[in-house]
Amino acid sequence: MRATKITILLVLALSMSACSMFRSKKETIDTMPVDRLYANAHNSLEHSDYAAAEKAYERLIARFPSGDINEQSQIELAYAQYKDNKPDDAYSTINRFIKTFPTHKHADYAYYLRGLINFDRTGGLIERYLQRGDGAQTRRDQGFNLTAFDDFSQLTRRYPNSAYATDARQRMIYLRNQLARFEINVAEYYLRTKSYIASANRSQYVIEHYQQSPATADALAILTRSYIALDRQPLAEQTRQVLALNYPGHPYLTDANWPHHPSIWRKAIPFSGHH
Repeated sequence: MRATKITILLVLALSMSACSMFRSKKETIDTMPVDRLYANAHNSLEHSDYAAAEKAYERLIARFPSGDINEQSQIELAYAQYKDNKPDDAYSTINRFIKTFPTHKHADYAYYLRGLINFDRTGGLIERYLQRGDGAQTRRDQGFNLTAFDDFSQLTRRYPNSAYATDARQRMIYLRNQLARFEINVAEYYLRTKSYIASANRSQYVIEHYQQSPATADALAILTRSYIALDRQPLAEQTRQVLALNYPGHPYLTDANWPHHPSIWRKAIPFSGHH
């Protein structure tokens, strides 16, 4: 009897082990039920295994094309792609989600994530590695800055009480200052090449559209110099007075040659932030 009991127990143990092995071999992302597949993808995401997370989310979305888990998976897929440094894929995924589910309960986060994707595309890889400041970034195309600003603007306008709205507003201030600085860089270039009408127009644009930006002071100074060069003395004096009243510490007020342009040798240094 004892030998029989032992035999039965061994058979049962082997059977359970075999079932477990059979299930583990058979259950893949192509066969897992939706809840287990989502848990698999989310676990990979939490452990920063973005490639595995993307693969699992993509399979889930393909196998289960509707439902709450599908919708949540689309958002998390976009985030995984964003963290995996695939901005084009991430933007495409989250943009498609916003268009498909404009009233989703997490739509505010979708707008925020879309803004982050574009926000992080405003600087080049080398600039990130070297941790360069604003100078180099404000000399490159501002398309992504403008798009990111619009994304954050839509978030704050549509969902002013969102948990992400405060951070979005702070990023908008940063982006506004970047955009203003870009215009100043262009104005300085026109000033350097003696295209005084163009430098005056760029400076005036900054004054009108970026009034709260630190670049406004530089715009007033460049506008003053442009008016002097164009022999518009009354306008030059009036602009200089506005500069002195609002920014009494600006270097132009004590140095009529401000801004001093970088030398040819300085501009030739790689990654110096100058053309």
